[in-house]
Amino acid sequence: MGSRADVCVLLPTLNESATIVEAVSSYRDAGFENILVVDGGSTDDTVERAREADARVMTQSGSGKGQAIREAVARIDARYVLMADADLTYRAADADRMLAPLQAGECDHVIGNRFADMQPGAMTRLNRFGNRLINRVFQFIHGENFVDILSGYRAFTVDSFRQLTLSADGFGIETEMAVECVKNNVRTTVVPVTYRSRPDGSSTNLHPIKDGGIIFLELYRKAKTNNPLFYFGSIGLVSTLTGLALATFVIARWFLAGVGHEIIAVGAAAATLFGVQLLMFGFLADLVLSLHREQAKRIDRLAVAGDPASPAMTHRSSSSESQTPGSQSNTTEPTTAPTAASESAHHDSPSAEPSENR
Repeated sequence: MGSRADVCVLLPTLNESATIVEAVSSYRDAGFENILVVDGGSTDDTVERAREADARVMTQSGSGKGQAIREAVARIDARYVLMADADLTYRAADADRMLAPLQAGECDHVIGNRFADMQPGAMTRLNRFGNRLINRVFQFIHGENFVDILSGYRAFTVDSFRQLTLSADGFGIETEMAVECVKNNVRTTVVPVTYRSRPDGSSTNLHPIKDGGIIFLELYRKAKTNNPLFYFGSIGLVSTLTGLALATFVIARWFLAGVGHEIIAVGAAAATLFGVQLLMFGFLADLVLSLHREQAKRIDRLAVAGDPASPAMTHRSSSSESQTPGSQSNTTEPTTAPTAASESAHHDSPSAEPSENR
């Protein structure tokens, strides 16, 4: 069990009066004293009950889970943040498992994998399908398999969180955090956690269709700087195929019926040219990004090689210092001989007489 003093438990809430007391108490019973509840303007008595449970409470200035998390972390002075939902779907018993990789220095961001131990009724079939699909799309676009990027159970260092460029206000915040971790090379690991169903009397704030669409748009938007070939190429491919389909229709109608569709032909040509240009731009942007990443790796390698604390520099320093006695005497002899000669000249010179004999 690691230290609890440098950990802040962050619980975003919105109308969670049915579960907030038990949620706060569970983490307090697990040994956490620094518990921060950030409320999104609850219309029930969530805030009052959270204060009764002896948690620190702040009300976010904006709206949405993403904005609440950004504002709350900006006020946290602890080294680590353990973020969870306040609906009792996550267990405080998994906190040690979440924090262990951080406190051991193995990573800077931890994602709790809900699929490792998902209890019956914890997630509908639609939500399960959507989660699986989003994770596959994320892996395809960004090249990393984080298994459960939509998990709300996170642990991270405050320093690593500040490296992320986050702008999502709603439930897209978890997706954006995962993308930014890949983009900024934040060391990330996934640990298994238990995911439980919400207790009776507690209602979810998630809207599967609406929020799912927002998450897909967030994935696509973030691909612009992390996978430009997909970002521009996907639209370019659709536009090119559409233009070719329209062109095929126009040509077929011309030969088979002798009917010309000039407007459709112009649209087909424009769509094809637009699509090809986007594909070319995507390839060029991907090439530039690859060169940029390679250059960044070279700079990192040079920085490590030039760091006096690095193993390479330490080896060089120790090698230069471990010289043979003979070589040390050879280097000192040229300096001692002139010194002796100068001392002899000094004694032979009239100017070397004591001042009182002058």
